[in-house]
Amino acid sequence: MDTLLELQNVTHVYVGDQGASMAVENISLSIGRGEFVSLVGPSGCGKTTVLSLLAGLLFPTKGAVLAGGEPVVRPSSKVGYMLQQDFLFPWRTILDNAAIGLTLSGRRNAASLGAVRELLAELGLAGTEAKMPYELSGGMRQRVALARTLATEPDVLLLDEPFSALDMHIKLQLEDLVHATLAARGKTAVLVTHDLAEAAAMSDRIVVLDPNPGRIRAIFVIPDAVRSLPPTEARKLPEFQRVFDALWEALEQGEQAGGEGS
Repeated sequence: MDTLLELQNVTHVYVGDQGASMAVENISLSIGRGEFVSLVGPSGCGKTTVLSLLAGLLFPTKGAVLAGGEPVVRPSSKVGYMLQQDFLFPWRTILDNAAIGLTLSGRRNAASLGAVRELLAELGLAGTEAKMPYELSGGMRQRVALARTLATEPDVLLLDEPFSALDMHIKLQLEDLVHATLAARGKTAVLVTHDLAEAAAMSDRIVVLDPNPGRIRAIFVIPDAVRSLPPTEARKLPEFQRVFDALWEALEQGEQAGGEGS
C-alpha cells in the first residue's frame, strides 16, 4: 500500500507558564493511501495532538511529519478536519455552509456548487440547501459538516470524535454513512475516538496509545470479515467481539502502566 502519511520518531512538548509537558514521545506510524486508522487511548495520551501534527496545526518538537513524502509545514486544503462540534455558521444557508471552503479558496462557481448539491443529496440532505442550521437536527448538521469537509476534495480526513455528542441511533447511522462515503471515494482517514466499538467497526487498523506521554502500546489489524461490512453489521460478528476484547485489554494494560509510572 502506498504510504500517504507518516510520523517519524515524533515527540511533541507543550511549553507554557507552568513549564513543559510532553504530549507524545517517539511516535512512528505509517498510514497508507485509502486506509482508515483509529487512535484510541485514555485522556492524556496525545490523540488530538497527533491529529494536529498531521494537519500542520502543530509542528513536532522532535522528529518529522510527512504527507506524500513531503514535510508537513502548514495546513493544507488536501487535509480536511471534522470535529465533534459542527461549527456551522448560523447566518448562512446549508448550501453556503457546505461550500464555505470553496468560497474561501476562490473555487466557488456554478460547477462546484452543483457538485456540493450532489454531495448533500448523497448524504441524505437533498432539499435542505436553503434551510438554516437551526432547522436541522444534530445528526443532519454533522452530515453538513461532512459535506463541507469533502467539498474541497481533500486527500485525507482527520476526524476528532465527530459522533460523540450524538444519540446512539444517529451515531450508528453516521458511522455507516461516513464509512461508505470515504470508502467509495478512496479517502484516507484518521479517527480519534474514546469509543472502542466505533474504532473496531470502522477501521482497517487501530493504534492504542499509552498516556503521559503518549506512546504506541499496540497496533491492531482488523480482520477482513469485520472490515468488509458496514459498521452496524460488523458489530454483530464474533470477530468483532474478539477485537473489542483485545482493545479493552490493551487499554487497561496501558492505564495500569501509566498509573505505575506517574
